[in-house]
Amino acid sequence: MNFTLFVIWISTLFGAPQNSITSQENEGLDHSAWTVLLKENVTEEGFVDYPGFMKRKAELEKYLNYLGKNEPSARQSKNEKLAFYINLYNAATVHLILENYPLKSIKDIDNPWGKNRIRLGNDMVSLSKIELGILRKMNEPRIHFAINCASYSCPKLMNKAYTSKGMELQLQQATMSFINDKTKNQISKNELNLSPIFKWYRGDFMQKRSLISFIQPYTKIDLQENIKLSYLPYDWSLNEKK
Repeated sequence: MNFTLFVIWISTLFGAPQNSITSQENEGLDHSAWTVLLKENVTEEGFVDYPGFMKRKAELEKYLNYLGKNEPSARQSKNEKLAFYINLYNAATVHLILENYPLKSIKDIDNPWGKNRIRLGNDMVSLSKIELGILRKMNEPRIHFAINCASYSCPKLMNKAYTSKGMELQLQQATMSFINDKTKNQISKNELNLSPIFKWYRGDFMQKRSLISFIQPYTKIDLQENIKLSYLPYDWSLNEKK
């Protein structure tokens, strides 16, 4: 493990240094309202207080309206775009749950990912459009550990907004956290039992490399290229704070 990943490993375990992830200084868009809502209603483990969010639903909708009116332009940086669309996806997913709450799973909702529910400029778009039509085309496989589908087996919802200035460290932390979460992936010297996310989006992780090569920097275990590989069941139950 190189020095940068070692620092990220430590910050994942013990929390990032206070000044390592700046909030909204000199950024094109202000995501601080989303951070406030996340801090109040999402645990460090990523579990969501949906009744708490319900009390602040108007503020969530105000933030979503703000994003909808401020779609990134072509001249904005890749990190600004990543922050925008990751936050939009996560905030819109929480809002979708609130619109149908109480429920046991996002899959109880009719066409949760395919229906055009989210305002973006002059259009209405779906969660699938944001994930598959925008984020996946940005050549950044770690987005799969940043966006949250409101389910137990998803990568956890971070309790702070993504920002352009903090993007690299935030994506590394999200990836490190997910890969080393034993409820999501089980890694040993002789066998990998992985989240189906690595199967569904296998091509994203294998850009001129093997899947093992992608995972290796995020674990202390020495992985062999011929290691036995299987996938765990996916739990779609709601990621609700108990």
